Amino acid sequence: MIKIESVSAVEFTHPTRRSVDAAGHSHPGPLGTGHLALLSIRSTDGVEGHCFAPPQVVRPHVLNQFVRRVLVGGDALQRETLWCELEHWQRGSAGQLTDRALGAVDSALHDLIGRTLGVPVYQLLGGYRDKVPAYGSTMCGDELQGGLSTPEEYADFARQLVARGYKAIKLHTWMPPVSFAPSVAMDIKACTAVREAVGPDIELMLDGYHEYSRTDALRIGRALEELNFAWFEEMMNEQSTASYTWLAGQLDVPLLGPESLSGKHYARADWVKAGASDILRAGVTGCGGIAPTMKVAHLAESFGMNCEVHGNGAPNLAVVGAIRNCRWYERGLLHPFLDYDEVPAYLNALVDPMDTDGFVHLPQQPGLGEDINFDYIQRHTVATY
Repeated sequence: MIKIESVSAVEFTHPTRRSVDAAGHSHPGPLGTGHLALLSIRSTDGVEGHCFAPPQVVRPHVLNQFVRRVLVGGDALQRETLWCELEHWQRGSAGQLTDRALGAVDSALHDLIGRTLGVPVYQLLGGYRDKVPAYGSTMCGDELQGGLSTPEEYADFARQLVARGYKAIKLHTWMPPVSFAPSVAMDIKACTAVREAVGPDIELMLDGYHEYSRTDALRIGRALEELNFAWFEEMMNEQSTASYTWLAGQLDVPLLGPESLSGKHYARADWVKAGASDILRAGVTGCGGIAPTMKVAHLAESFGMNCEVHGNGAPNLAVVGAIRNCRWYERGLLHPFLDYDEVPAYLNALVDPMDTDGFVHLPQQPGLGEDINFDYIQRHTVATY
């Protein structure tokens, strides 16, 4: 038994060069101050499990009304029981207990178990491999000269990523509030320019992210077929399963999804039944934790499908290391003006450094493997929950 003694969170500040536009998309910006939270679950043995999360996810009312009442006094080894009890509380939480909150709690529980037992989480989950190829996932397009403002700049950046060691690249193209976005023609031009720049042996993907119409999505998809793209992702509103089923019947390029659709593993089972995608999509943040993401992966495997894990970070990396039906680890978001390999102030080292052959090696430290700079966090704490 790993008896849970307490649940706490601290909000802290850190320097960042990432800014967010009016639609919520990340772009490079001047050096500023970001806010992040660290959720901690402590056992009666004095061991702590941790997970980083946006501060709004772990506000005091979320911890007091839901998380603490379920976890404190419970057994971390019964994490499925704890997750199910928390999920039950979502029904009456009026949206306060989000899937992001579930994901943070579940990840911290896995970290606590791994740290207590002295085992990396990816091995607790199955331990399929100790390294995985990464794809470079770009930021959204912008209007910054020398950034990602033209198809030619996407092509130039793609060459840089290949030189760095990436064997695959995923494009996020232009989105509002960029003045000319969305634009089917510009998306196709960017994809064409990148394919011409990197040649036929680099895998390419497109994240549409636009809520395009069926006909616009079909037009882009036809172009991606000609360009031999590995997948086409989130080009329409994912709440319309029927639209994806229709598009999947028109295209040979694999459709990947759903990425942002709520409903955890339940909704993804419906997508499999409907034939709405060729590759399933799940991530720890969007699906409500490591446990439900693993359920999606095994669901996909049962139907002979891959499950590509959405997003970077230690919890997602642990899942990728534990399953066989995932080809890539998503490393990003990347931009010519930012250095992904720069270690954030709140860490002592990256959890996902990439070697020159394009592989990310699974961390071998107990738990999720993050080397957290607790001294920095303590010095920059602005609130304790």
